[in-house]
Amino acid sequence: MKHVIIGAGPAGVIAAETLRKGDANAEIQMIGGEPEPPYSRMAIPYLLEKNIDEGGTYLRKNAGHYDDLSIQYSHGRVESIAAGDNALTLEGGDKVAYDRLLVATGARPMKLPVPGMDLAGVHNCWTLEDARAIAKLATEGANVVLIGAGFIGCIILESLMKLAGNLSVVEMEERMVSRMMDDTASGMLKRWCETKNVEVLTSCRVSAIETTSDGAGDKNVVLEDGRKINAHLVVLAVGVAPNMEFLEGSGVATDDGILVDANLATNVENIYAAGDVAQGPDFSTGSYMVHAIQPTAVEHGRIAALNMLGQSPVYKGSLIMNVLATAGLISSSFGKWEGVEGGDSGSATDHENYKYLNLQFEDDRLIGALGIGMTEHVGVMRGLIMNQTPLGPWKDKLIASPNQVMEAYVAHSQL
Repeated sequence: MKHVIIGAGPAGVIAAETLRKGDANAEIQMIGGEPEPPYSRMAIPYLLEKNIDEGGTYLRKNAGHYDDLSIQYSHGRVESIAAGDNALTLEGGDKVAYDRLLVATGARPMKLPVPGMDLAGVHNCWTLEDARAIAKLATEGANVVLIGAGFIGCIILESLMKLAGNLSVVEMEERMVSRMMDDTASGMLKRWCETKNVEVLTSCRVSAIETTSDGAGDKNVVLEDGRKINAHLVVLAVGVAPNMEFLEGSGVATDDGILVDANLATNVENIYAAGDVAQGPDFSTGSYMVHAIQPTAVEHGRIAALNMLGQSPVYKGSLIMNVLATAGLISSSFGKWEGVEGGDSGSATDHENYKYLNLQFEDDRLIGALGIGMTEHVGVMRGLIMNQTPLGPWKDKLIASPNQVMEAYVAHSQL
């Protein structure tokens, strides 16, 4: 049996290791799209801050890890898949046959459709190659403009702030991290960043990036209202898109990502998908969504591999889950944090100390939560949501005082 995995991120690596554990004799080939050992993108901020070296980003620290497991790891990009022949073609023409195929190709960063995106000094912060370029330009005293204050942007914000010191953030939405925060939480986060001397411009669109005449390689980030922000480095964090173009003509069904069922199987026999490229079951809604977070990728990889081995574990669905550290302020959101029609909610706000907790209920169950500056409740909130715990009289107690969520959890754990 030959298993081929396209992609060498967390989903691909976990899948390869799970396959080997389940079948000592199978042939396993993992194809990565970058000329690097398999690594975690989530470690890049730590690399920029020099808390780790490049080796610290690697998913497995032992240089011979994949060889020791007889996992063939190679670099290449897939051009097409011929599902009827159980084969794929790499750029350059090489063909690779498979018995089972896992697509774990992740996502790629998007660029703004405005002039100047290809100028020197304009970079995404997505790959190790990007990190190397950013580290050279984000020197002390340099002007840096970060375009995008979503989840990815707010992860790297602190690194850019520490490296350069002069940071402006431009976000086209009305609030920062709009997909995981309400107005109160986002406003708190913005004020927090401003206390760290970070300029945050929301409801602003970039119309162009242009060179300056100073000879220093600086640029101007031009806003739609005519304002210009000087920058030695421009970092883009405006969203990602799944890597699945090579599936054209393969018969594999796609939507926002590759459509998979509860076994992480696609509609085409012997082809599975996992990680940021897979549109799989959502725990909260029962629908199918792309959840581009590492815990989901890891669990996808494990479940997909077990199904490739002929077992049939079912993936119960991803919980929308975001935990974010921005300039030292921790925020988190889980499940249906925006609430549902007819549901109830309770919140506690401490603006002075940058603390906020909002809980959302449906019937007597916690279905969503959003917190700022309250790390001690993260695991508890996730547990209550995932376990669909009937809260009974504790629901009204939590609406009146959300900070009792730990007490509610303990009370129900003892039942």
